[in-house]
Amino acid sequence: MKIFIDENLSPFLARGIHILETHLDDGFEVLSIKDVFGKSDGKGVKDEEWIPQVGEMGGVVITQDKNIHRTKPQRDLFEEHGIGMFFISPPKNGYTYWQMVEILIKEWKDIKEKCSTKKPFSFIHRPRSGFKKW
Repeated sequence: MKIFIDENLSPFLARGIHILETHLDDGFEVLSIKDVFGKSDGKGVKDEEWIPQVGEMGGVVITQDKNIHRTKPQRDLFEEHGIGMFFISPPKNGYTYWQMVEILIKEWKDIKEKCSTKKPFSFIHRPRSGFKKW
């Protein structure tokens, strides 16, 4: 199972969790959308470009971009391509890098368990709560 970390989160999160995952050999691979689909000029890749590709790979995505769920054409796109989405809703001032590390590590077991949910799916994580169906 490929778990993609969106561009609105540091690619270092994906790389670090990937290193931790490689020792488990349980079929999970953690990748950064920026590393996999990013453009050579350093500009971000549009959601409409990576969503179909992630769907082809049977992947899931962790993102802070709640507009993917709120914007009907984008929601339709991830649902059409059968993607599982984990949305992290930050507080007003956002999360620091280390707060995001803490959230992902704390919730990682739950994320992996929820990956077996029939796709498409969406879960949201709000401050002071775990991932809930959205």
